Amino acid sequence: MPTGVTEISREVHSLHMIIFAICVVIAVVVFGVMFWSLIRYRRSRNKDAAHFHESTAVELIWTAVPVVILIAMAVPATATLKKIYDPSDAQVDVLITGYQWRWRYEFLNEDVAYFSNLSTPLEQIEGQQAKGEAYLLEVDEPLVLPVDTKVRFLLTSNDVIHAWWVPELAVKKDAVPGFINESWTNIEQPGTYRGQCAELCGRNHGFMPVEVKAVSQQEFQTFLDEKRALALAEKAKESKQWSMAELMEKGEAVYTTYCAACHQPNGQGLPPAFPALAGNDNMISASGLDIHIERVLYGKSGTAMPGFAETLSAVDIAAVVTYERNAWGNDTGDAIQPEQINQILTAEE
Repeated sequence: MPTGVTEISREVHSLHMIIFAICVVIAVVVFGVMFWSLIRYRRSRNKDAAHFHESTAVELIWTAVPVVILIAMAVPATATLKKIYDPSDAQVDVLITGYQWRWRYEFLNEDVAYFSNLSTPLEQIEGQQAKGEAYLLEVDEPLVLPVDTKVRFLLTSNDVIHAWWVPELAVKKDAVPGFINESWTNIEQPGTYRGQCAELCGRNHGFMPVEVKAVSQQEFQTFLDEKRALALAEKAKESKQWSMAELMEKGEAVYTTYCAACHQPNGQGLPPAFPALAGNDNMISASGLDIHIERVLYGKSGTAMPGFAETLSAVDIAAVVTYERNAWGNDTGDAIQPEQINQILTAEE
């Protein structure tokens, strides 16, 4: 169990070690007396068993001692629990939403939101490369937080139950659809702290890491400014006319991050749960274009296919649809533009 880098994590670690020590002492005493009694009063030494009745003093002692021990453990534990469940006076609020199988972070009142996805190369997962130091615990967009600042977490889920867990922060909280759970932290040391989803949440549960990067106040403000500028730049790209080469390059990157785990890098899928995209006549036909875009935007009810209208930008969706319709020998020649995606989204409102 790590000591951690927050006041709460140190208190939890201390409680753990104190209670562990108490349990060890009790175990030694109890088993010591038990084995001593077995040896000292074995039948071969005392043929006739002793006969005795209750002792009020002994009964009071073995009742009082456990009560005192429990109170000694309960008092500091209760004080720590009160701190854990008190997110008041937070200076930064972060809404954390679990998705299958990624996290979305939104800094409330800062106009900054983004998704965090596993970034471990597929070659490492498939055993084609040596595993990296942060194998299955690295992400493309870590949660960046300032040090020496109380940060409140609001946790929920978009689909199934997840759990956001970072051991070194002593934070583990369920993300439940339709509910908001609260937690908080105050990181004292800059650095990178890793965790995982701690609730079995489906096929790629093991590919849903958490990465927190603690930085100085100035670096945090710079991070927010850069994120806002990047969002404006991405929005401007939606009015651009993209070439086929540009769409294919970006579409491959989006597909690798969001689609390859189910539909496989070669587009062959894992039927029947995850159908093949390569050579799929229903999808790559001219009449299948609208259905294809609709599937990517809104998913398909009753299947494992989620919708990406809230997850991906119009540029990303246009690019990945273009890539899927022209990769693996599909070669439809369709080049979907972001404006087409925005028109569909606007019509649905």
